[in-house]
Amino acid sequence: MDWEQKLSDGVTPSKPVIAVDGPAASGKGTLARRLAAHYGFAYLDTGALYRAVALSVIDAGHAPESEPHGVAAAETLNMAQLDEADFAARLRTAETGKAASIVAAMPDVRAAILSAQRRFAENPPDNKSGAVLDGRDIGTVVCPDASAKLFITANAAIRAERRWKELRIGDAALSLAEVLVDIEARDARDKSRAIAPMKQAADALLLDTSDLSIEEAFTAVLALVESKLNL
Repeated sequence: MDWEQKLSDGVTPSKPVIAVDGPAASGKGTLARRLAAHYGFAYLDTGALYRAVALSVIDAGHAPESEPHGVAAAETLNMAQLDEADFAARLRTAETGKAASIVAAMPDVRAAILSAQRRFAENPPDNKSGAVLDGRDIGTVVCPDASAKLFITANAAIRAERRWKELRIGDAALSLAEVLVDIEARDARDKSRAIAPMKQAADALLLDTSDLSIEEAFTAVLALVESKLNL
């Protein structure tokens, strides 16, 4: 696929779109879901799309590094799978997370997923009045014309502890040190990839959640969004 052509095929949504970007375990997913519920908007966890691609590659017996298989999985992605309980649970494992960050660095995988994300933003499902998308390049690549853009962050040690508390429920042997190494490696891959690297959009509002509770973070992010939306 021609990545430059995909970028030029951008869309200007007719309904409000809130773009929420940031690194792993920064709290962006929780905040994005709450924003969607607050406004009655449709919500898309774009990271789950890359996790689904990675899991499909693994289930087919291939290595996540196999780009042809990653592209094939992205082009045939069944988004309905994201709502299947067993599949959804497997998306959240540490193994799938690592594999997702590998396939997400592949230009043709990103190009295939980009189309699905833009369709969601342009035509929110269930005739919702707007959309909230979270990921790492929503405000910079997927929806550069989003009504409101947020970049949610937190220091790596705190993010690792948050993710460790989630993952140890299914893997008691997993150590905090292992999760921190993975978080830092994922950050490096996300920031350094040649195509659509993770970065704060120039017009995105920044929120550091390191020292905030969920409620404090949501109050802060809601105020930021309200300053941009005219609803």
